[in-house]
Amino acid sequence: MNEPKTLLVRGGALVDPASGTQHPGDIAISGEHIHAVGAAAAGFRAERVIDARGCLVMPGLIDLCARLGEPGGEAEGLLDSELAAAGAGGVTRVVCPPDTDPVLDEPSLVEMLRWRARRIKRSRVYPLGALTTGLKGERLAEMASLVKSSCIGLSQAGVPVTDTQMLLRAMQYASTFGYKVWLPAQDAHLGRGVAGSGPYAQRLGLPGVPVAAETIALHTIFELVRATGCAVHVGRLSSAAGVELLRRAKDEGLPVTADVSMHNLLLTDLDIGWFDARMRLDPPLRRQSDRDALLGALADGTIDALVSDHTPLDSDDKVLPFGEAAPGATGLELLLPAVLEFARRARLELPQALACVTTRAAAAACVGLPSLAVGAAAELIVVDPQESWRPTAQNLRSRGKLTPLGDVELLGRVRTTIIDGRVIHARDAERT
Repeated sequence: MNEPKTLLVRGGALVDPASGTQHPGDIAISGEHIHAVGAAAAGFRAERVIDARGCLVMPGLIDLCARLGEPGGEAEGLLDSELAAAGAGGVTRVVCPPDTDPVLDEPSLVEMLRWRARRIKRSRVYPLGALTTGLKGERLAEMASLVKSSCIGLSQAGVPVTDTQMLLRAMQYASTFGYKVWLPAQDAHLGRGVAGSGPYAQRLGLPGVPVAAETIALHTIFELVRATGCAVHVGRLSSAAGVELLRRAKDEGLPVTADVSMHNLLLTDLDIGWFDARMRLDPPLRRQSDRDALLGALADGTIDALVSDHTPLDSDDKVLPFGEAAPGATGLELLLPAVLEFARRARLELPQALACVTTRAAAAACVGLPSLAVGAAAELIVVDPQESWRPTAQNLRSRGKLTPLGDVELLGRVRTTIIDGRVIHARDAERT
């Protein structure tokens, strides 16, 4: 079946974080680019019309942390299912950390991932190469070759480098060639617990991860940034103290960016309840004061991006005692309702709130800024902001069906996702 070469997205509220505007109008698409905004030009004839009345039309979301199970995923077709989940969630660009099996520490593995993603023809995949071989922190990976093979940066995923001398050398090398390094905000020795330290974890008898595990790691990272000038992205902050250190680093002018997981933004340690293994996350859930600080920092731009921290775990990985359950949860399809909830809690206008999953996320990852401007890539989504739904196993495309938000009534759902003028996801029948 041939893809239509012209599309008209009609009657929606256009939300463009790049320009900070929200207004009603149509978007005409010709080929892979936006042809007109507001009203189609005279003579434009759409081969397909998408009815967006009552909906929001916005750039596709950018997720800076989503695991896709490739290369080497045990389940056949996992990349296909996870990119389908990305499309269903309106995530058009996915940054994939290198903690795959095998680790993305060789160009051939990166090229295989990119080739498979291109064949599937859904959301765009931006790999991060391993900073050290096997993520073991013992030997530097071939950074130049990994970047040449299309990695947008070098990362340790969630594995801290225990040898500070090795981390210094890695950052010196990366700074010399202008590579960005992505690091976890967690000390390797203090971060071995399973829940955020505090009265609730103590009451449950769960080994805690103290806030110091984050702050010690951040002190080390920021000192090395001062010494090397290396640009660093800090992944998944979880504490108020960590936010304050990040704010000081940015005020000082250090080249640092950061993100926060949607789980840490929306939930607290009390949501663990009676050992609910769906709440076994890394970093762990912390107190309400930490959650409030994270929300404020994301709202004022101290934290650059909101991420899903998507990990498509099998149910068997979670049907275990809390301390033995694998950390992580599905999230690609929940990022959109999470950012809409963030907008409501922070009382932000939509263009400002959506920046943390569009323009600010793109700037942090050093990829092209998305927009709804004429001539921009036709990479956009149609969202029903009033649709209420639950993320049940039947409603999720991802192979991972378990989420900490599984009992929550979510508000806002993607109806249509378009990339390069192609409809890659459509839940409703459109009028043509």
